[in-house]
Amino acid sequence: MTSRRAPGIRQWIWRAFVQSALIPLVLVEIMLIAAYLLTNNAIRDAQIEHLRGAALADLQASVDMEARVIDQHLQRIAATTELYRNLTRHELLAGGGLPALLSLDSRGVRYSPQDNGGAASFYSAATPAARQDLEKVGRLQRLDALMKELHAGNPLIASLYFNSWDSYNHIYPWFDTAGQYPPDMDIPSYNFYYLANAWHNPQRAIVWTDVYLDPAGHGWMMSAIAPLYREDFLEGVNGIDITVSGLLQQIASLRLPWNGYAMLVSRDLKIMALPEAGEQDFGLDELTNHSYEEAIRREVFKPEDFRLGSRPQTRELAHAIAADEEGVQRLSLGGQQKLVAWTQVEHTGWHLLAVVDEAQVFSQTNALASRYQQIGYLLIAGLVMFYLVFFAYMWFRARRLSEALLAPIASISKMMGQIGLGHWRPELATSDIRELNDLAQHTQTIGKQLEFSESQRSLAQRHLELVLECATESLWEYDLRSASLQFRGRLPARFGLPSSRLSEEQFLQRLHPDDLPRVRASMESMRRGNALRYESEFRFADALGDYHWLLSRGRVLERDPESGYTLLLAGTYVDIDELKRVEAELRQATAQAQAASEAKTHLISGISHELRTPLNAILGFAQLMRMDCSAESDPDAAGYLDEILLASRHLNQLLGDILDWSSLQAEPANLQLEPVEVTALMRECADLVALDVRRQGLRLEFELPDEPVLVQAEPRRLRQVLLNLLSNAIKYNIPEGRILLAVERHGDQVHLLVEDSGLGIDETLQARMFEPFQRLGRENSRILGAGIGLSLCLEYARLMDGDIGVWSEPGVGSRFWVSLPVISAD
Repeated sequence: MTSRRAPGIRQWIWRAFVQSALIPLVLVEIMLIAAYLLTNNAIRDAQIEHLRGAALADLQASVDMEARVIDQHLQRIAATTELYRNLTRHELLAGGGLPALLSLDSRGVRYSPQDNGGAASFYSAATPAARQDLEKVGRLQRLDALMKELHAGNPLIASLYFNSWDSYNHIYPWFDTAGQYPPDMDIPSYNFYYLANAWHNPQRAIVWTDVYLDPAGHGWMMSAIAPLYREDFLEGVNGIDITVSGLLQQIASLRLPWNGYAMLVSRDLKIMALPEAGEQDFGLDELTNHSYEEAIRREVFKPEDFRLGSRPQTRELAHAIAADEEGVQRLSLGGQQKLVAWTQVEHTGWHLLAVVDEAQVFSQTNALASRYQQIGYLLIAGLVMFYLVFFAYMWFRARRLSEALLAPIASISKMMGQIGLGHWRPELATSDIRELNDLAQHTQTIGKQLEFSESQRSLAQRHLELVLECATESLWEYDLRSASLQFRGRLPARFGLPSSRLSEEQFLQRLHPDDLPRVRASMESMRRGNALRYESEFRFADALGDYHWLLSRGRVLERDPESGYTLLLAGTYVDIDELKRVEAELRQATAQAQAASEAKTHLISGISHELRTPLNAILGFAQLMRMDCSAESDPDAAGYLDEILLASRHLNQLLGDILDWSSLQAEPANLQLEPVEVTALMRECADLVALDVRRQGLRLEFELPDEPVLVQAEPRRLRQVLLNLLSNAIKYNIPEGRILLAVERHGDQVHLLVEDSGLGIDETLQARMFEPFQRLGRENSRILGAGIGLSLCLEYARLMDGDIGVWSEPGVGSRFWVSLPVISAD
């Protein structure tokens, strides 16, 4: 029997990957896609229904708010009517006064023939001239100033009037009553009068009329009326008229959402005020053509067609309004679907209706529903495409694996460690794999770039120190009272000034034109006392007209105690010509150094990514191989695989730490700080390292408070700091040792403690333990590491407004703590 030929490593790895990973993954994804398709519609419909409900609630809230606005306007009118009625009663009951002078025509009508700035009077011939009470008319004329003020104080008021039992009409503003009213007008027979009497209004309260055609010629209006009694006798009726046109202006000013409009409906569901847009929807005309001759003879109300219940298309809406004080209903108007929201105007019992286009209300909701559906299809297509690309990529990577990886990886790791310790030119590692050879060469290039960057930085620092040592100075005083400057030192001679004292204008003439506005602004700011110190750079011309850079610094010596204006300044001039030249050179050198640093950062990032790609594949396939290789059947192979796994994990962690450290050196991270509950976070970190703790035979203990403790931090970076400290406590501990996690409160700071019973650190070495790539003599031990973890911990702690401290004693153990600002529970 011939033995079956064993597959090659590439075939074996690919088969293992397909059987243990790809097939289960495909099945899981198919189930997830099916679940998504089944649940997406239900979730989408629920969300859209919620949005529709929210839109209807917003519409109802808007009409409620606008109804309160209308109600407030009407309450003010009612309050004004109450005031007018009370003052009229006072005047009528006060007695006295002279009889009014009114014209009497041939029909027996007394009236005011011309406008004298007051109210108009009309005494109907229904009361014979001999029985007409002219003294009452005279007392009422004392209210003309009040009526004028009330009319001017509220734009809704069209007119104010008093109508008496004997058919006398006192109305403001004035108009030709004799020409407008019929001579025998019987005022008590009109609708507003019997609405005010004791039979219809036993409480003698303010009542509102329906919309009627005004006999006085103001068009369609409504009135707030108040009965005026002399004991139990109805002496007359006070009223304030509001025109429908004025009320329409108020309703048109209401800000309704979705370009809607508002309309007013009476208690008996008759349309009282309808804007132009509503006329088109309801097929009604607001009746702008009036027959005043008919209105004078009898009261004219809006036709029955304005009643919602009498129109087929609005009959259902009328029933809904009659049943509920507020609500929202769908209605078809003019061939379009509308949403009508209504609420009751509390003061009058009228209803305010808001009409909006349903398509506009739900336009965003419908667009969102369509968008959800598109996103679902795109997600499914993207997921399918991703797995197709992923499977092809993994098949390609499986072909590139090799067995000879451990030695070159360890050599490259050693090179990086030497660079971290300052040995910029480590010995080049060699390998049979081209990618690893390239990686080794890139690592060597990093060392050269770092060496060049350090030399450039040192050179720029020496140039700057040289410039500062060679700077020249002169003293100056600026007296703002005399607008003059006094110089002491080398400046007058060097720049060829006519004397050591110059006027402000003479000084400013020497300034470069481009610098003059800035210097004038600084001087004006100091003059007004807006600052205590002065600093400015400018170019100053010498006797030959050549400009030189000067740095001027000064401070206020004297101020006016009353105005706060500055009176005297003093300071120095420093010649910074050389400094400006060196600054230009320094900027160029800094740019070069920065470019080198950025190249270093990009190189480290590229190397890390290039190394992580094969390393992750190595780690994954080594784990698969280790799962199929038992220590009993092939102990040597199992040992080799364990070594590969250990070295791969170590190198993966090392690459992550180097990449984080390089990123922080290039540009400090912008952490998003937020409240973090640390006791839960510490227990989470403990769970992550629990397996390593048990493998090392260690004990993990806790001294955490029962109540939550909040600090200001970034959760991911704080978790990274704690895991680094726990990792060190595990690696540098003794057999059967202990690790303690604790929280201590120190004023406004919280200390997160990680304590171990390990080897400890000598006091003379503790100052260097937070430096990058420092392992304090443990470089050649069996304990893996690169010496970057603690430096990263310190950087992240400071970026979170905190710090790290340590106490350690050889043979006893070490205690590390992370100090962070606590957030008060208040």
